[in-house]
Amino acid sequence: MTPAAGATAAPAQPLRQVLLTAASLSLAAAVALGLARFSYALLLPPMRADLAWSYFTAGAMNTANAAGYLAGALLAPRLLARLDARRFMLAGVALSAGLLALHGAARADALLYAVRFAAGTASAAGFVGGGLLAARLAQRAPVHAGLVLGVYYGGVGLGIVASALGLPPLLEIPAAGWPGGWVAVGLLSALFGLAAARGTRSLTAPPTPGASRAAFAWRPYAFGLAGYGLFGIGYIGYMTFVITLLREQGHAAGTVSAFYALLGVGVVASSWLWAGLLQRHRGGLPLALLNALLALATALPLLGGPVAAAFASGALFGAVFLSVVASTTALVRHNAEPAAWPAGIAAFTIVFAAGQIVGPSVVGWVADGPGGLERGFALSAVALALGAVLAAFQRPVTPPPRPGRPA
Repeated sequence: MTPAAGATAAPAQPLRQVLLTAASLSLAAAVALGLARFSYALLLPPMRADLAWSYFTAGAMNTANAAGYLAGALLAPRLLARLDARRFMLAGVALSAGLLALHGAARADALLYAVRFAAGTASAAGFVGGGLLAARLAQRAPVHAGLVLGVYYGGVGLGIVASALGLPPLLEIPAAGWPGGWVAVGLLSALFGLAAARGTRSLTAPPTPGASRAAFAWRPYAFGLAGYGLFGIGYIGYMTFVITLLREQGHAAGTVSAFYALLGVGVVASSWLWAGLLQRHRGGLPLALLNALLALATALPLLGGPVAAAFASGALFGAVFLSVVASTTALVRHNAEPAAWPAGIAAFTIVFAAGQIVGPSVVGWVADGPGGLERGFALSAVALALGAVLAAFQRPVTPPPRPGRPA
């Protein structure tokens, strides 16, 4: 992953070795988002029934998680100036595992808000630290840098698939229920964290004094940042409520589980689908295209009952949404100096988190009114479409590299 800011680039390595390390690194992403955030969608229907939540309260729980994520993202640049990025990442994963298991012991809304917030803060450490390491690792195989980044972010899909296959049968056991589901998520996160620690021992990103002073200018990236913020608003509404919507539309539990597993497989596959696009383009075209496809995927469930529409939505959404995150890392890597990568990745993470704070509560509030969840999904689709338009105006910030110099 990124060497410490300002450090010399790591020498090129065999692609197989780099991809194996990226796959191990991706387990941190699986915990930070795949389990810490997206398992909530599967656990939400029984939690909402048991705790008598409105859609707004259900969305506000993910707003608390996103607020914690924002707090973690704001702290990350300062902490990464003092801590090795790998240790920072693994500490975030370990804390996430413990906090996810703690969800199972909380029933009061106030305590659940606090635990969701804390889990968001810990997951930001895991995800930002991992993203920085992925950018560093990409330097070891510059021709395949987009693929390396995609493998890291595709790890989120592993977490989604694991929760889609493991949680529904567990939720059918009365003695376990949703509290037992959270404990299982915490235990799985701990196992993923141990595997990530073992497989990334070759990665280091020690802090340097220059890291804390490396500036990142937000203004030249304004359209990309705006498009990414709207992505945060739109995608999180889908990922919070899509399982609830499908259950309300009458889809069987097995169908819903298969839908979410398909979505997760799409996330894993996305690293290969979009690697070339991320490698070739230095401006906002990848972010614009991917946001537009997500707007389409979000609108498909509004067609109602057909299983084919639901599965098409899940497959398309899964194949795209984490590549949006990878596209912003690629945008920073293409246009900023390595010393500014930590601050650049954190800047995009901040606007991403801000969008996620707004999205779940607004979609839940809209869904509590006339039109229900379908109206909330329409709002998410509009946000994603507007994000695509704004991202299309993002131009490269720096000229292309000279021949022989890696992008």
